[in-house]
Amino acid sequence: MSDEDLPTHLCRLGLTRREAEVYVALLATGSGDTGDPPDEPGPDSQAHLAHLRRIGLVTVSDVGGFRRHVPVEPTVALEFLAHSRGAELREAQQAAANAYRGYRRSVSPHPTDNLVEVVTGDSIIERIETIEEAAESEVLRFDSPPYHTHGSPNPIEIENLGQGVEYRVVYSRSAVQNAAYYAVNIQPSIAAGERARILPTVPVKLTVFDRRLAIVSMSFVEAEVNDSMLLVHPSSLLSALTGLFETSWRAALPMHLGERVPSALSPIHRRIVELLATGVTDDTIAELLGVSRRTLSRHLEQLNSRAGSVTRFQMALHAARNGWI
Repeated sequence: MSDEDLPTHLCRLGLTRREAEVYVALLATGSGDTGDPPDEPGPDSQAHLAHLRRIGLVTVSDVGGFRRHVPVEPTVALEFLAHSRGAELREAQQAAANAYRGYRRSVSPHPTDNLVEVVTGDSIIERIETIEEAAESEVLRFDSPPYHTHGSPNPIEIENLGQGVEYRVVYSRSAVQNAAYYAVNIQPSIAAGERARILPTVPVKLTVFDRRLAIVSMSFVEAEVNDSMLLVHPSSLLSALTGLFETSWRAALPMHLGERVPSALSPIHRRIVELLATGVTDDTIAELLGVSRRTLSRHLEQLNSRAGSVTRFQMALHAARNGWI
């Protein structure tokens, strides 16, 4: 950087052009008396020097019986100027943003502003956990892979269920077919009190908390190019998403059997009836139960015998009519 550039840089830190020139002149000549500084004969010289003294760039020293203005080491003063300038820029930025919001409200209003928030990257999991921990009464969820949490257990849901928060979850078939996810997440949640149902597919990856905030996550295809989620705040969009869940909930098949299951039905048969209602394949049922296909076939024969059925359809009718599902 040449000396000719220094006044310009000092001006960027908040000095006026004349103050910068006075400081540069003092650096060039070494000192100036308390009268007119070098190259500064005008009546405002003392005011410029006084400001340079206040910010710590110049001091007054006795040299040979004369009081002279001399430059001082500038690091502290320049840091002060830089911080001050930064604060002024932030204030200006805020003022501009406030002015634009005022414009949008008065000149070009958009009622949907701030109703949808985009969360990306590493902060996604933290935001999900923070929001779910704050749930007070009800959580509605469409559950389908892929998962931001990589299909791990959800201890927050288990804790919330224990504190009386109601969970209603509609699972996609692909979620139930994932044996690892079923074992560590779905089954423990149902055992803790989650009300679960299933559809072949869910319309969107969605969780609604207390009907006041919704999380919309990306699908398989979207997640490949955009690891993000949307937070939807109270609005007609949130109401529509909640309505979509309720419609799908009514159409979905229950995944847990509750008090209506005859006590004579063994635990393994309860699980089989539950999984049959989800529509997953026999191979998936055997994998989820941890049994062979041959063992599963034997249990299915026993269920058919109990229901007096020959086909799956007949057994399903018997299960529905007798409160098994």
